[in-house]
Amino acid sequence: MPQSPLDAPQPTQAVILAGGQGSRLRPYTDDRPKPMVEIPGTGVPIIGHQLTWLAQEGVTDAVISCGHLAEVLQEWLATADLPLRVGTVIEPEPLGRGGGLKYAAAALPRQDEPWYATNGDIWTRFSLREMAGFHDERDALATLALARPRMPWGAVDTDDFGHVRDFIEAPPSPYPINAGVYVFAAEFTKLLPDRGDHERTTFPRLAREHRLAGFPIPQGAYWRAIDTAKDLTEAARELARG
Repeated sequence: MPQSPLDAPQPTQAVILAGGQGSRLRPYTDDRPKPMVEIPGTGVPIIGHQLTWLAQEGVTDAVISCGHLAEVLQEWLATADLPLRVGTVIEPEPLGRGGGLKYAAAALPRQDEPWYATNGDIWTRFSLREMAGFHDERDALATLALARPRMPWGAVDTDDFGHVRDFIEAPPSPYPINAGVYVFAAEFTKLLPDRGDHERTTFPRLAREHRLAGFPIPQGAYWRAIDTAKDLTEAARELARG
Protein backbone atom coordinates (compact mmCIF):
# COMPACT_ATOMS: atom_id res chain seq x y z
CA MET A 1 0.00 0.00 0.00
CA PRO A 2 1.57 3.36 -1.01
CA GLN A 3 2.66 5.65 1.80
CA SER A 4 0.62 8.82 2.30
CA PRO A 5 2.72 12.03 2.22
CA LEU A 6 1.51 12.78 5.74
CA ASP A 7 2.89 9.41 6.89
CA ALA A 8 6.41 10.39 5.78
CA PRO A 9 8.99 11.21 8.50
CA GLN A 10 8.25 14.67 9.84
CA PRO A 11 11.06 17.13 10.67
CA THR A 12 11.28 17.88 14.38
CA GLN A 13 14.01 20.54 14.23
CA ALA A 14 14.24 23.99 12.71
CA VAL A 15 16.52 26.97 12.10
CA ILE A 16 15.23 30.53 12.41
CA LEU A 17 17.27 33.24 10.69
CA ALA A 18 17.08 36.29 12.95
CA GLY A 19 20.30 38.21 12.34
CA GLY A 20 19.18 41.02 10.01
CA GLN A 21 19.44 44.74 10.82
CA GLY A 22 15.73 45.44 10.21
CA SER A 23 16.53 48.98 9.02
CA ARG A 24 13.21 49.37 7.19
CA LEU A 25 11.35 48.72 10.44
CA ARG A 26 12.90 51.59 12.38
CA PRO A 27 12.29 53.04 14.92
CA TYR A 28 10.97 49.69 16.22
CA THR A 29 14.37 48.06 15.63
CA ASP A 30 16.48 50.80 17.23
CA ASP A 31 16.64 48.86 20.49
CA ARG A 32 15.75 45.30 19.44
CA PRO A 33 16.23 42.88 16.55
CA LYS A 34 13.38 42.63 14.09
CA PRO A 35 12.09 39.25 15.37
CA MET A 36 11.65 40.87 18.80
CA VAL A 37 9.21 43.49 17.48
CA GLU A 38 5.76 42.82 18.94
CA ILE A 39 2.73 42.22 16.77
CA PRO A 40 0.26 44.93 17.91
CA GLY A 41 -2.63 43.53 19.89
CA THR A 42 -0.81 40.36 20.93
CA GLY A 43 1.92 41.49 23.31
CA VAL A 44 4.12 38.78 21.77
CA PRO A 45 7.14 39.34 19.51
CA ILE A 46 7.31 37.85 16.02
CA ILE A 47 9.76 35.18 17.23
CA GLY A 48 7.29 34.10 19.92
CA HIS A 49 4.56 33.50 17.35
CA GLN A 50 7.02 31.52 15.22
CA LEU A 51 8.13 29.28 18.07
CA THR A 52 4.51 28.55 19.01
CA TRP A 53 3.69 27.67 15.41
CA LEU A 54 6.73 25.42 15.04
CA ALA A 55 5.88 23.59 18.25
CA GLN A 56 2.29 23.08 17.10
CA GLU A 57 3.69 21.53 13.91
CA GLY A 58 5.75 18.95 15.79
CA VAL A 59 9.10 20.76 16.13
CA THR A 60 10.88 19.98 19.39
CA ASP A 61 14.22 21.77 18.82
CA ALA A 62 15.02 25.12 17.22
CA VAL A 63 18.26 26.99 16.60
CA ILE A 64 18.05 30.76 16.20
CA SER A 65 20.78 32.47 14.20
CA CYS A 66 21.25 35.85 15.90
CA GLY A 67 23.06 39.02 14.88
CA HIS A 68 21.87 42.60 15.42
CA LEU A 69 21.22 43.19 19.14
CA ALA A 70 21.42 39.45 19.77
CA GLU A 71 21.54 39.97 23.54
CA VAL A 72 17.97 41.36 23.56
CA LEU A 73 16.64 38.21 21.92
CA GLN A 74 18.72 35.96 24.15
CA GLU A 75 17.49 37.73 27.28
CA TRP A 76 13.87 37.25 26.18
CA LEU A 77 14.48 33.56 25.48
CA ALA A 78 15.98 33.12 28.94
CA THR A 79 12.78 34.30 30.65
CA ALA A 80 10.04 33.26 28.21
CA ASP A 81 7.88 30.16 28.72
CA LEU A 82 8.95 28.36 25.54
CA PRO A 83 7.01 25.46 23.95
CA LEU A 84 10.18 23.73 22.66
CA ARG A 85 13.94 23.60 23.20
CA VAL A 86 15.74 26.62 21.76
CA GLY A 87 19.42 27.39 21.28
CA THR A 88 21.15 30.37 19.66
CA VAL A 89 24.23 30.86 17.51
CA ILE A 90 26.04 34.04 16.47
CA GLU A 91 28.20 34.09 13.35
CA PRO A 92 31.85 34.92 14.16
CA GLU A 93 31.87 37.05 10.99
CA PRO A 94 29.33 37.81 8.25
CA LEU A 95 28.87 34.61 6.22
CA GLY A 96 26.03 35.62 3.89
CA ARG A 97 22.60 34.03 3.84
CA GLY A 98 23.76 30.61 2.70
CA GLY A 99 26.81 30.53 4.94
CA GLY A 100 24.76 31.70 7.90
CA LEU A 101 22.17 29.00 7.28
CA LYS A 102 24.88 26.33 7.14
CA TYR A 103 26.54 27.65 10.32
CA ALA A 104 23.23 27.52 12.21
CA ALA A 105 22.33 24.08 10.84
CA ALA A 106 25.56 22.70 12.33
CA ALA A 107 24.00 23.30 15.77
CA LEU A 108 20.90 21.20 15.09
CA PRO A 109 20.75 18.17 17.40
CA ARG A 110 20.05 15.53 14.73
CA GLN A 111 22.34 15.99 11.75
CA ASP A 112 21.00 12.93 9.93
CA GLU A 113 17.37 14.13 9.91
CA PRO A 114 15.47 16.67 7.78
CA TRP A 115 14.85 20.17 9.09
CA TYR A 116 12.74 23.28 8.61
CA ALA A 117 14.03 26.82 8.25
CA THR A 118 12.25 30.15 8.34
CA ASN A 119 13.14 33.80 8.11
CA GLY A 120 12.77 35.58 11.43
CA ASP A 121 10.36 38.23 10.12
CA ILE A 122 7.58 35.92 8.89
CA TRP A 123 4.20 35.71 10.63
CA THR A 124 2.25 32.80 9.22
CA ARG A 125 0.06 29.81 9.93
CA PHE A 126 -0.18 26.84 7.58
CA SER A 127 0.48 23.10 7.87
CA LEU A 128 4.20 22.36 7.90
CA ARG A 129 3.26 18.69 8.04
CA GLU A 130 1.57 19.01 4.65
CA MET A 131 4.59 20.85 3.31
CA ALA A 132 6.92 18.12 4.56
CA GLY A 133 4.72 15.50 2.91
CA PHE A 134 4.80 17.45 -0.36
CA HIS A 135 8.59 17.65 -0.07
CA ASP A 136 8.96 13.92 0.56
CA GLU A 137 6.56 12.95 -2.22
CA ARG A 138 8.69 14.85 -4.76
CA ASP A 139 11.98 13.42 -3.48
CA ALA A 140 13.29 16.99 -3.16
CA LEU A 141 16.44 18.06 -1.37
CA ALA A 142 14.87 21.44 -0.64
CA THR A 143 11.32 22.78 -0.75
CA LEU A 144 10.33 26.41 -0.37
CA ALA A 145 6.89 27.69 0.54
CA LEU A 146 5.29 29.94 -2.09
CA ALA A 147 2.99 32.84 -1.24
CA ARG A 148 0.91 35.21 -3.36
CA PRO A 149 0.79 38.42 -1.30
CA ARG A 150 -1.59 41.19 -2.26
CA MET A 151 0.03 43.88 -4.37
CA PRO A 152 0.20 47.37 -2.80
CA TRP A 153 -1.53 48.94 -5.80
CA GLY A 154 -4.69 48.34 -7.77
CA ALA A 155 -4.96 46.62 -11.14
CA VAL A 156 -6.96 47.33 -14.27
CA ASP A 157 -8.69 44.49 -16.12
CA THR A 158 -9.17 44.97 -19.86
CA ASP A 159 -10.63 42.85 -22.65
CA ASP A 160 -8.71 41.77 -25.76
CA PHE A 161 -9.79 44.92 -27.57
CA GLY A 162 -8.48 47.24 -24.84
CA HIS A 163 -11.75 48.21 -23.17
CA VAL A 164 -11.52 48.54 -19.39
CA ARG A 165 -13.74 45.97 -17.72
CA ASP A 166 -12.98 46.45 -14.05
CA PHE A 167 -10.73 47.96 -11.38
CA ILE A 168 -9.31 45.50 -8.84
CA GLU A 169 -8.09 46.83 -5.51
CA ALA A 170 -4.89 45.18 -4.17
CA PRO A 171 -5.13 41.91 -6.14
CA PRO A 172 -2.97 38.90 -5.28
CA SER A 173 0.39 38.81 -7.03
CA PRO A 174 0.13 37.00 -10.40
CA TYR A 175 3.39 35.20 -9.57
CA PRO A 176 4.24 33.21 -6.43
CA ILE A 177 7.10 34.50 -4.30
CA ASN A 178 9.52 32.77 -1.95
CA ALA A 179 7.67 32.90 1.38
CA GLY A 180 10.80 32.41 3.51
CA VAL A 181 9.80 29.01 4.92
CA TYR A 182 11.66 25.83 3.90
CA VAL A 183 11.95 22.07 4.32
CA PHE A 184 15.44 20.64 3.81
CA ALA A 185 16.64 17.05 3.56
CA ALA A 186 19.51 16.15 5.89
CA GLU A 187 21.95 15.96 2.97
CA PHE A 188 21.04 19.49 1.83
CA THR A 189 23.22 21.02 4.55
CA LYS A 190 26.51 20.01 2.96
CA LEU A 191 25.42 21.63 -0.34
CA LEU A 192 25.21 25.08 1.26
CA PRO A 193 28.14 27.45 0.70
CA ASP A 194 30.43 28.16 3.63
CA ARG A 195 30.12 31.81 2.66
CA GLY A 196 27.73 33.51 0.27
CA ASP A 197 24.11 33.30 -0.89
CA HIS A 198 22.49 29.89 -1.40
CA GLU A 199 19.75 31.44 -3.52
CA ARG A 200 22.39 32.31 -6.14
CA THR A 201 24.29 29.02 -5.89
CA THR A 202 22.65 26.01 -4.24
CA PHE A 203 19.04 26.68 -5.23
CA PRO A 204 19.73 27.21 -8.98
CA ARG A 205 21.81 24.03 -9.02
CA LEU A 206 19.04 22.01 -7.39
CA ALA A 207 16.47 23.52 -9.76
CA ARG A 208 18.51 22.32 -12.76
CA GLU A 209 18.64 18.85 -11.20
CA HIS A 210 14.87 18.88 -10.45
CA ARG A 211 15.56 18.48 -6.72
CA LEU A 212 14.04 21.85 -5.68
CA ALA A 213 10.28 21.99 -5.06
CA GLY A 214 7.82 24.82 -4.44
CA PHE A 215 4.90 24.28 -2.05
CA PRO A 216 1.98 26.71 -2.60
CA ILE A 217 0.70 27.95 0.76
CA PRO A 218 -2.97 26.86 0.75
CA GLN A 219 -5.56 29.47 -0.12
CA GLY A 220 -6.98 31.00 3.03
CA ALA A 221 -3.86 30.34 5.12
CA TYR A 222 -2.27 33.40 6.71
CA TRP A 223 1.13 34.71 5.64
CA ARG A 224 2.80 38.09 6.03
CA ALA A 225 6.40 39.29 6.01
CA ILE A 226 6.95 42.04 8.60
CA ASP A 227 9.35 44.36 6.76
CA THR A 228 8.00 47.85 7.49
CA ALA A 229 5.88 49.77 9.99
CA LYS A 230 3.02 49.52 7.49
CA ASP A 231 3.26 45.73 7.66
CA LEU A 232 2.84 45.89 11.44
CA THR A 233 -0.24 48.09 11.03
CA GLU A 234 -1.72 45.73 8.43
CA ALA A 235 -0.97 42.70 10.61
CA ALA A 236 -2.78 44.31 13.56
CA ARG A 237 -5.75 45.13 11.33
CA GLU A 238 -5.89 41.58 9.99
CA LEU A 239 -5.64 40.19 13.50
CA ALA A 240 -8.56 42.37 14.63
CA ARG A 241 -10.60 41.00 11.72
CA GLY A 242 -9.74 37.46 12.78
